[in-house]
Amino acid sequence: MRGLSIDELRKKLDNKEITSEELFHQTVENIKLYQEKYNSFVTILDKKEELIGNTILQGIPYALKDNLSTKGILTTASSNILKDYIPIYDATVYKKLKESGAVLVGKTVLDELAMGGTGTTGHTGVVKNPWDSSRLIGGSSAGSASAVALGLVPFAIGSDTGDSIRKPAAFGGVVGYKPTYGRISRYGLFAFASSLDHVGVFARNVKDIAYATDIIKGQDKYDMTTLKDDGKIYSNLLDNSIKGKKLFYIKEICNLDNYKNTKDKVLLETLTKFQETLEICRRLGFTIEEVSFDKDLLNAIYPTYMTISCAEATSNNANLTGIQFGPRAEGNNIEEIITNARTQGFSELIKRRFILGSYILQKENQEKLFLNACRIRRLIVDKMNELFKEYDGLILPASGGIAPHFDESSDKLSDRYLLLENHLAIANFGGFPSITISSGFINNMPIAINITGRVKEDDIVLNMANIIEKELGYKNQYAKGDK
Repeated sequence: MRGLSIDELRKKLDNKEITSEELFHQTVENIKLYQEKYNSFVTILDKKEELIGNTILQGIPYALKDNLSTKGILTTASSNILKDYIPIYDATVYKKLKESGAVLVGKTVLDELAMGGTGTTGHTGVVKNPWDSSRLIGGSSAGSASAVALGLVPFAIGSDTGDSIRKPAAFGGVVGYKPTYGRISRYGLFAFASSLDHVGVFARNVKDIAYATDIIKGQDKYDMTTLKDDGKIYSNLLDNSIKGKKLFYIKEICNLDNYKNTKDKVLLETLTKFQETLEICRRLGFTIEEVSFDKDLLNAIYPTYMTISCAEATSNNANLTGIQFGPRAEGNNIEEIITNARTQGFSELIKRRFILGSYILQKENQEKLFLNACRIRRLIVDKMNELFKEYDGLILPASGGIAPHFDESSDKLSDRYLLLENHLAIANFGGFPSITISSGFINNMPIAINITGRVKEDDIVLNMANIIEKELGYKNQYAKGDK
């Protein structure tokens, strides 16, 4: 049953070609076959939950990122300090999926506490790219991306703070969707940076993204940031006409003239293929135009993201002391116990980010660091909203190339081609809906484009992505992988 879409699995279940019990056990067995090689999962369930609900997702297996609370099921955020934590409540997303009849098969590996973009810092080990195990899949939602890219589940839930769904989706040859801020409840998500965090979905086609989103979106009394449900059924709107739709791309990010001196053939091929994709979009009926964006603002994306996210992360994770959560360390007093627990319990990456966040939040630094970053964020968002008065969406390459080898990776948001690698964070700054879809291959590795739209226009973003996906022809692909 590897590699089947939700519609294909639904048909087999409805025709009684397979029972939900058999599908669950087949899925779990497949996961175990690929687990040692790719390390997609922290926890693999051995018992199917009782089926309730009666939706398109009834009996359909899926995976959940291990920073979403699941009552009675180990939830570690891939951190040693939470390695034995079993929650006493369910995240709203998990609760909605359970009530829809979807079947959880396991919790997936992430970069520790969802910080980092490599998939290499989880406490259970490195997540590998199914298309080439010498390469990373990206992060932080590494395990969810890997599980979908291997065809083990038709969809998986992740979280996205800077690009943590959309970049791994690009590297894994699948679809990754981050909704409008507040469209999907974050109750039960372990907070990283609260003003940037989003819950979203991985799948192998846009329609499956829409099916899952239809179930999990909506207002939640437990999350005051959620929006009133728009009442739309996204999966019914995917084939709407795109007549009159206008997209823009940013000259400073992807115009080939900006990279005349580079010797990176993959980068140049990525940009060339992007231009070819734009021509395909024009033939479909989109109007596509190049616009100029203040280079200083674009260069500020990465430091602005790091400043805000580290500050918010330091505050959000102040409870991880070894007292309330995690193994308690030795010490002569409370301060020593906490210091030793955090020193032993966190990876080097996490400790660096917390030190940065603490420095940024010091009273004497707040104005020149944190508040200035917030001002720059506002300038970037204002510019985007100005462009969205004329255009329906932004289209760009999702990355400057294919997934890096492990020895090329960094624990930063990215340090390859500052603008090409970090522009996805713009959607987090403004809470814009944003989706990555596959657009081809270079050196047998997937590449992708990203489409970002106006706030609350998730249906339009999914509609545009679906029309483009059909023409490009890369939906439903998955990596064969090695057992």
